[in-house]
Amino acid sequence: MRSRLLAAAALALAAALAPAGQATAADPEVLRLGYFQSPNGELLAKGQGLLQKRFPGTRIQYIKFDVGRDVNAAFAGGSLDIGIIGTPPGTAGLVNHLPYKIFYLHDIIGESEALVVKESSGIADIQGVRGKTIATPFGSTSHFSLLAALRQNGIAPSELRILDITGQEVHAAWTRGDIDGAYIWQPAQAALVADGGRVITDSRQVAEKGGITGEFGIVSDAFYAEHPEVVKAYIEILDQATREYKAASPEAVRILASELGLPEEETRSVISQIIVLDAADQKDPRYLGTSSSPGALAQLLKDTADFLLADKAIRVSPPREFFTPLILTELYE
Repeated sequence: MRSRLLAAAALALAAALAPAGQATAADPEVLRLGYFQSPNGELLAKGQGLLQKRFPGTRIQYIKFDVGRDVNAAFAGGSLDIGIIGTPPGTAGLVNHLPYKIFYLHDIIGESEALVVKESSGIADIQGVRGKTIATPFGSTSHFSLLAALRQNGIAPSELRILDITGQEVHAAWTRGDIDGAYIWQPAQAALVADGGRVITDSRQVAEKGGITGEFGIVSDAFYAEHPEVVKAYIEILDQATREYKAASPEAVRILASELGLPEEETRSVISQIIVLDAADQKDPRYLGTSSSPGALAQLLKDTADFLLADKAIRVSPPREFFTPLILTELYE
């Protein structure tokens, strides 16, 4: 027992004393990180290679996802260590006791997700979607916002045809004439606008009426138990990248443009369409808060669960207190 304690202490000391970017015996051999092609600080950090620079002895596996339900499936199957997920699928995952917790709130979604319709569709405003065909990835933040927009405007989902089409496939469906519009994120949204589309509402407008959506970082219970120092280091990485994202320097824009597959001028516009949060923002009472003073995120999860329950996407909506211990506010003490 004494030898094991000494060994553990030696590993902890080595990790604490090692210069940034120098591998230690405590670093994981592999880190499996699920990401979205979403305009935020995490995508910039990926493009900058910051995680690999911080942990040179670790094999970083970036795994791209298009929708949150697939992120949930990956965590359920034990194939991810760290990931990102939208508030609706993330809430569903927590309610269904998937083995992860929230460690970071990446962003609050604004104009970066929107309902784009064809100019030729005859849809002048949200009321015009009745009888039309609208695409969105089911179980996503865009799906949530579409349903919220319909509800806010007194439109039943049965009054239109809603198709489950991913962000990667939506432009092809648009080109074929299969759909009249789509509620979708960037960069797919920009492609539709460039191809004869027009935004009639967006997630900032939906949020102003109560339908708030965002994306948060999640870490598997097993990985956090074994490597809490890696999660803390990743928060530092996200903080650095997010502050550079907010500054929108030419180099940051260039890297994001490459990651998003958009021209740099268009990328600058996309950057302004989403509210990104750095490490200091996490402690804000509007977001994660602290252990002694939990923030509003738990209530947002509760409100989202109520919405999902009404939509029959989950079977139960737990009280706010259920979500509070699932948010790792201790990482910001």
